[in-house]
Amino acid sequence: MPQFQILDIQSRFSQGILTNETKCLRRETVTARDETFLDLSLDIEQNSSITSCLKNFSSTETLNAEDKFFCDKCCSLQEAQKRMKIKKPPQILVIHLKRFKYIEQLGRYKKLSYRVVFPLELKLSNTVEDADAEYSLFAVVVHVGSGPNHGHYVSLVKNHNHWLFFDDENVEMIDESAVQTFFGSA
Repeated sequence: MPQFQILDIQSRFSQGILTNETKCLRRETVTARDETFLDLSLDIEQNSSITSCLKNFSSTETLNAEDKFFCDKCCSLQEAQKRMKIKKPPQILVIHLKRFKYIEQLGRYKKLSYRVVFPLELKLSNTVEDADAEYSLFAVVVHVGSGPNHGHYVSLVKNHNHWLFFDDENVEMIDESAVQTFFGSA
């Protein structure tokens, strides 16, 4: 079974292919553009899960007002619907949770410590175009600290059916249930 990682930083592994579809609401023509990806960057919300973040990633968005789409068939800006789908899942799925958000009122980035539940086994059924892709969790990288300028990263890695916790020069074996403590704050 392929494996997946949840990372709070970007990594370079196998490529997948995303399809960016835009449908003109006037003529109902669909424009599709494929692009390769190394990781999926997902927006997060309070008390959510990887599954709900993936559904939001591939949900349909309406483009209107100043965000209208230029339709080649209509030769003008039109209201449209836009959606991202995974056309070809990668062998290793790397998920980047967007835990830092720029807050204009504060003029700085803020860490989002939201609880985001992730399973040890993940199926990509709602976001993949023609197939179900299954992944097994084998690594997690987590930012520990109060903000982008405070803290450091730790990692958890599954090796020979045992989970190891890496924090700088300290390495210790942890129980699989301890992985859940890294979901974020409730």
